[in-house]
Amino acid sequence: MTYVLFPGRHHLLTRFQETYLRGLAEADGTTIVWAVTSANHENTRRNPVPFHRREAAIERFSLLAGLRSLVVPIFDAAPTERFAEVTLKNIDVYAGLHLSPDDTIVACSTPAVSALYERLGFDIAWVEADPAHRPEPERPWDVLLRLASGDPTWQELAHPATIDVYARYQLADLVRTVVNDPVVGDEGGLTATRDYRTYIDAFADGAARKWQLVRPHVRPGRIVDIGCGAGAVLEQADRDDTLHESDLIGVEVARHLYEECRHKKAQGAYRNPNVFFYHRNVLGGAVLQPRSIDTTMTFSLTHEIWSYGNRRESLLAFARAIYEHTVPGGVWINSDVCGPTGKDRPVVLRLSTDDGDNPAKPRPDLASLSSAEVAAYVRGLSTRARFDQYAVDFAFEVAYEAAADPRDVQLSLGAAMDFLTRKDYTDNWLSETREQFCGLEFADWIALLAEAGFEIDAASAPSRNDWIVANRIAPVASLRTPDGEAVDWPETHLLFIARRPRNS
Repeated sequence: MTYVLFPGRHHLLTRFQETYLRGLAEADGTTIVWAVTSANHENTRRNPVPFHRREAAIERFSLLAGLRSLVVPIFDAAPTERFAEVTLKNIDVYAGLHLSPDDTIVACSTPAVSALYERLGFDIAWVEADPAHRPEPERPWDVLLRLASGDPTWQELAHPATIDVYARYQLADLVRTVVNDPVVGDEGGLTATRDYRTYIDAFADGAARKWQLVRPHVRPGRIVDIGCGAGAVLEQADRDDTLHESDLIGVEVARHLYEECRHKKAQGAYRNPNVFFYHRNVLGGAVLQPRSIDTTMTFSLTHEIWSYGNRRESLLAFARAIYEHTVPGGVWINSDVCGPTGKDRPVVLRLSTDDGDNPAKPRPDLASLSSAEVAAYVRGLSTRARFDQYAVDFAFEVAYEAAADPRDVQLSLGAAMDFLTRKDYTDNWLSETREQFCGLEFADWIALLAEAGFEIDAASAPSRNDWIVANRIAPVASLRTPDGEAVDWPETHLLFIARRPRNS
């Protein structure tokens, strides 16, 4: 044996791993080949630590353990039964090393992964799963979860190399933040059902309009777009010659969109050399230095924080984080959907039944279908039947009563507008029905911002998107009071300009 192939994510190294690997590498000249998987991922629950920090800990581990090591990054790919072959080819290309069963043993404690290498003829060293070690030692991920939960005993199991690198680069705080994040999913997005190509197109189409809306309120200096998507609004800011000396900063939590931002920057999409992108979630802790940002922009973001977080508690934490990184006199500009004034008052919503199918009952199994099948099914429903399907799929409780007329339902004004402003998003139906648009009305926002310490500019106001009303809502729906009086369509959106007081 000349090589030990050790595939894994290797976010944390353990004292047991040192003992085990030294036992495998007793012969002089044995090289441990660390195949670090998901090397292009960071800041997600499954992959909290960036590759270059993992590599640093492995090199330190090898030095302390007296092991000869070679570290090879393995970028993430779609799940495949050829994972072992792909890893071996990457090692061949990256390191010029052709590993074979004749000179290599694979160290792996995951049965499903080990089976892929066994199929190619490799012998397996089972590491933590080795029956020679009982009770079974804790695996690195379990030790990392100890760290994330605040259990100080993680340091008794972690290797000194990991403890050292984590301390020097403050990685323990990062791991706790990411693993315990209430908003971000395992792979760094808000929801696994979202089609990010659709969102990139939508961001690009609306970027100029959004920039025109906020430009009069932008303060030059350090300008950050939180939830920047694919960076389309920052492209608009980049074209504004009056901001050529400003820093333009994008913060995006969804890995797919963050990677698109970096790709566009590498392709020369920005003239300003001071354009920066961060893959971060502001709710997880400070991303930017206190009192360092002149203008913060957020577009269609705050309703997601409400929906995927802890409602008002998460929004208040977000507002306070923005307040902290804003310079005195700086501004937060937010454009998003908004609940109607008087959102809790009862209304009767009449919906069309002749614009699609009207099945006897809604389907409870849409999550088992492909996105294309879900979209096709929902698009085929009448507006009234789509409401019944929405009531099943919506992540929040929909309190409503059926009326004598099968076209009618009685519910709150906010619940009615939540459905009406969401009903046409069929391409991302199971993602959109996890979000609530009308959690707060404008007065609620004013109270929340004041609690966070902001002053509200007079230009702040709710508004109604008349195009949506005229083209999407009014043709298939109407509102009235329980007494039969017609109800006008309420506001659907808001723009607020919140300033940190100059003397704060």
